[in-house]
Amino acid sequence: MKILISADMEGATGVTWPADVLPGTEQWQRCRRMFTSDVNAAIAGFFAGGADEVLVNEAHWTMRNLLLEELDERAEMITGRHKDLSMVEGIQRGDVDGVAFLGYHTGAGTEGVLAHTYLANSITGVWVDGEPAGEGRLNALVAAEYGVPVVLVTGDDRTALDARGYAPRARTVAVKDYVSRYAAVCRPPARTAADITTAAKEAAALAVRQEPAQAGPFTVEIEFDAAHLTGAAAVVPSVERCGERRVRYTADTMYEGIRCFKAVTTVVSAAVEETYG
Repeated sequence: MKILISADMEGATGVTWPADVLPGTEQWQRCRRMFTSDVNAAIAGFFAGGADEVLVNEAHWTMRNLLLEELDERAEMITGRHKDLSMVEGIQRGDVDGVAFLGYHTGAGTEGVLAHTYLANSITGVWVDGEPAGEGRLNALVAAEYGVPVVLVTGDDRTALDARGYAPRARTVAVKDYVSRYAAVCRPPARTAADITTAAKEAAALAVRQEPAQAGPFTVEIEFDAAHLTGAAAVVPSVERCGERRVRYTADTMYEGIRCFKAVTTVVSAAVEETYG
């Protein structure tokens, strides 16, 4: 049994503030250890549940945040950026039986600690076929095309609730409870590690590869916080304006859909100015 862990940072133990996840800050250095602790707890649980391999894919910002020197030695890790499938890189290899979303968060425009979808501020909402879609749902749709179930989701309590919509059978762990976008009731790493390990051990039983889903085509809509960003996004082939602050595109598969989404966010990031956005 092989498990892929897609490890994001905003939903990690103790994280509540932008500086906690911004590479180079003092708080980021501190929170990296709690982030690594969460991942190690999941690795331990999956091996206890019968996994033979665990591959960790770094999924936050520069994708160079986890401390390799402190990683459970039984696991391997993909670190660094510019990967074909970004947050779920490795799932396309055809040998993954289950995927865990560690340290995830709710999507743009919703309540949750550090809630966003790919871009911290510029995107205010994402929909797939009319349904709201944060990073969890987007990545779950990609995983389904490879027959890989989502077996575990960790983050704040709102993230655990959100997971019921796209991975109803997955085990969930709330490492903190939402107070505001920048505040939470947090549990210490010793407690969250124990909870994650227990859940991962149980989740291993759900890691059974399925028939690849063929649910496309998918229509993706993205809303921005400024009108000029729709013009920037529309330079990406197949992307068209559908409102003053919205664009839309259709993809035959979510493999194509997530790659187009990544292209849009890359172009839009370059169009954002420091003061006015």
